[in-house]
Amino acid sequence: QVQLVESGGGLVQAGGSLKLSCAASGSIFRINAMGWYRQAPGKQRELVAGIASVGSTNYADFVKGRFTVSRDNAKNTVYLQMNSLRPEDTAVYFCYLLNRGMDYWGQGTQVTVSS
Repeated sequence: QVQLVESGGGLVQAGGSLKLSCAASGSIFRINAMGWYRQAPGKQRELVAGIASVGSTNYADFVKGRFTVSRDNAKNTVYLQMNSLRPEDTAVYFCYLLNRGMDYWGQGTQVTVSS
């Protein structure tokens, strides 16, 4: 059984920074992909950033230059460093893992950016 546990959300002022973490446990194949989606109230879940086990990354246009995704393969942990946060970044952030053809999700962590 695979589990994802997130941490690091919270309340921050516009222009501030937060770092999210997501640790995966269980039967995890060494070749996989991890990353982050977010969902704001009344909106669909959208991709924020992803990173493969080999290190290649992809970002949504709205976070390029502000957010950085990284991972520690030894710890099966993915991170999201969020800088220059804006009120429109307010959402529940979910980490995901694509593992052996299946996708797994964390429980979500709230990020609130005040203006």
